[in-house]
Amino acid sequence: MTDDFRHLPVLPQEVLQYISPERGGRFIDCTLGGGGHSRLILEGGGGVELLGIDQDEKALQAATENLSEFGSRFSSRRMNFGELSELPEYGWSDVDGILMDIGVSSHQIDEPERGFSYMNDGPLDMRMDIRQELTAAKILNETDEFGLTKIFREYGEERNARRVARAVVKDRQEKKQWERTGEFAYLLQKILGRRKPGTAPVAARCFQALRIAVNRELEVLETGLQSAFDLLGTGGRLVVISFHSLEDRMVKNFFRDLSLTCVCPPDFPVCRCDTKAQLKILSKGAVKASKEEIAGNSRSSCARLRAIEKI
Repeated sequence: MTDDFRHLPVLPQEVLQYISPERGGRFIDCTLGGGGHSRLILEGGGGVELLGIDQDEKALQAATENLSEFGSRFSSRRMNFGELSELPEYGWSDVDGILMDIGVSSHQIDEPERGFSYMNDGPLDMRMDIRQELTAAKILNETDEFGLTKIFREYGEERNARRVARAVVKDRQEKKQWERTGEFAYLLQKILGRRKPGTAPVAARCFQALRIAVNRELEVLETGLQSAFDLLGTGGRLVVISFHSLEDRMVKNFFRDLSLTCVCPPDFPVCRCDTKAQLKILSKGAVKASKEEIAGNSRSSCARLRAIEKI
C-alpha cells in the first residue's frame, strides 16, 4: 500500500455489519481515500463490484494501486459525493450499498502543505480538490467581520467567534495578508487561551470551520445524501460515518424524515397525508467506536455511524 495513504479505516466491523457485502452486488465508496473501507467491502463478498470516488487525485492514484488485485471488480472516478446524481449516466444506479465516510482524511491532515492541521505550519489552503480556487487564506483575507463570525460560529460552534473574526480583520489591516496555518493557530491561542484539560485544542473549532467553508462540506453533504439515497435499489443500504455534530445532526434528520409514516400537524385527529416510510433505520442511534478501536486508532474516537435500508 502506498505509504502516504497508509491508515486504518474507522469502524471497520460496523461498516461490514451494516453494508453487508456478503449479499454481493454493486457498491459505492463515496470517500475512497487510500481504499481501506473499499478493500474490506471487496474482500467481504466475491460477487462485489465497487466504484470508489474521491475529489483528491492523489487518493485516486493510491487507491488504484492499492486495489489493483481486484481487477475489473474495482473502478474509480474523480468527483465528490455532491455529484452522485451524475452516476446513472455511467451505468451506476439501483446499487446495493453506499458508504460515505465524511470529513478530512488522515493523509491530508498529515501533509503540512495541504494546510488542514493547526499542529504543523503550512500554507492556509484546506482544499480537498486542488482544482478549486477558494482557499482558507482567501476566506481570511477577503471576508468581512460579519461573514467570518458566521463561519466560526455556525461551522465551528465557536462561542468566541466574533472576537476571533475581529482579530483576524484587525491583523490583516495592521500587518499583512494571512498566509500560514502557524500564524492563524498562534492568533487563536492568543485570543482563546490555552487548552483546558479534557477539551479539544483551542484552534480545532476554527480550523474545522474554515475547512467546512472552503469545501462547502455541509452543502455537499445535503446534496449527497439525497443523491445517494436515490441511487439505491430496493433493499440497498446507506452507511454514513461523520466526525462532528453538524454532520451527524444532518444525517440523523435526513434519515428520520424519510422514515416517517405521517407528517400531519399534531392536532389532526386522523392522518390525512398518506405518507409512507421510504427507509428503515438499521442503527439504533449513532454507533461509536469501541474502547479497543480508539486505543489503536485515535481518529475513531469522534466517529459516528448511522445506517439505513431503502424500502
